[in-house]
Amino acid sequence: MSFVINAADLTTATPGNLVHKYADDTYVVIPACNVRSRAGELEHVALWAQANNLKLNRAKTVEVIFTDSRRKLQPCCPPELPDIRRATSIRMLGVTLTNHLSVSDHVRDVISMRPVPARSENHALSRNEQ
Repeated sequence: MSFVINAADLTTATPGNLVHKYADDTYVVIPACNVRSRAGELEHVALWAQANNLKLNRAKTVEVIFTDSRRKLQPCCPPELPDIRRATSIRMLGVTLTNHLSVSDHVRDVISMRPVPARSENHALSRNEQ
């Protein structure tokens, strides 16, 4: 709970970018018009963490570039940031969201984890007795 209190003063370094905080997870949303601010925002978060006796875990930090899959012409991706893994999906608040803003992977995962109801022996016997 101390992180939520500490994180109240975390803001973005660039106007137009957004910070969303959920429990101990922080998401920095950078629109395409601010794509050049990615490294600066990451450094800003790292400096904020250091000032608050925290550390940005770069091994757990990922970048997802969200695009509209319906567009015929896809924008070119910016170069990868050093030490930051680029991913095609992210799990936020227990929901998997793909880089095309789809939750189909999440739905598939939820359905595959659903237990199949076992048939009771009584039910099987009653069917055999018919």
